Amino acid sequence: MNFAPKKSLGQNFLLNKEIIKYIVELGKITNENIVIEIGPGTGNLTEEILKKRPKKLFAIEKDKNLYFELKNKYKSDIKLINEDVLKVEWNDFYDEPCLVFGNLPYNISAKLLIDWIRLNNLNSLFKKFILMFQKEVADRIVADVNSSKYGRLSILTEWKMSVKKIMDIEPNNFFPKPKVKSSLLYFEPKEKFYRFKNSKNLEKVTNIFFQNKRKMIKKPLNILFNDSKKIIKKLNLDEKSRPQNLDPLTFFKISKEYENELN
Repeated sequence: MNFAPKKSLGQNFLLNKEIIKYIVELGKITNENIVIEIGPGTGNLTEEILKKRPKKLFAIEKDKNLYFELKNKYKSDIKLINEDVLKVEWNDFYDEPCLVFGNLPYNISAKLLIDWIRLNNLNSLFKKFILMFQKEVADRIVADVNSSKYGRLSILTEWKMSVKKIMDIEPNNFFPKPKVKSSLLYFEPKEKFYRFKNSKNLEKVTNIFFQNKRKMIKKPLNILFNDSKKIIKKLNLDEKSRPQNLDPLTFFKISKEYENELN
């Protein structure tokens, strides 16, 4: 396929056949699985997924030229969707949990992940995600408490997903070569997770805390609560600690208290 990648769409196509095979093997695809591929590009991963004979394969491609190239190549083997993945209505997508593969454009990867996390029925829509991110973003997603990379993205992901890093991938495995390394992450939606009346409350709390990440937690608590001392005592918090010292569960509890304050 002769094609000039578009920088505006963040197109970097994975070429390494061994890595492609490994990614598909991670999915353990059977003929009962519904698979979604995000950004199939030139069809390198698509080809390997089809060898596993999934029940159905959807491929979401924003680039019109690539969409028509893939349509000509695969005919009725896959269901191609010419759409911006950020505009897809996942609730209407399919009536059983899907496996998702994607070499995500770096410029939208974090936003797309948060959009999925916001879904009320995430675990009934998706079985697992096997996704490529810019390494810097991936490191923030998997970061542990007390580490420099730990922050909002780590906490929001931990709320609804189990995640592990599979491997880092060097730029020379892509065309065109990106300027940074990539990382492959494996996610599984959780069946049990902390319930909020509105998930945006967790987003607001983490946003306020990490806007002041070098400050002690007393400052963001004073912004969020009329009586921050009461919250510090109730949740047994050390007011001299900083946001990166609080584990995700503590942020969930603070967010729940914030919801109660709003009522």
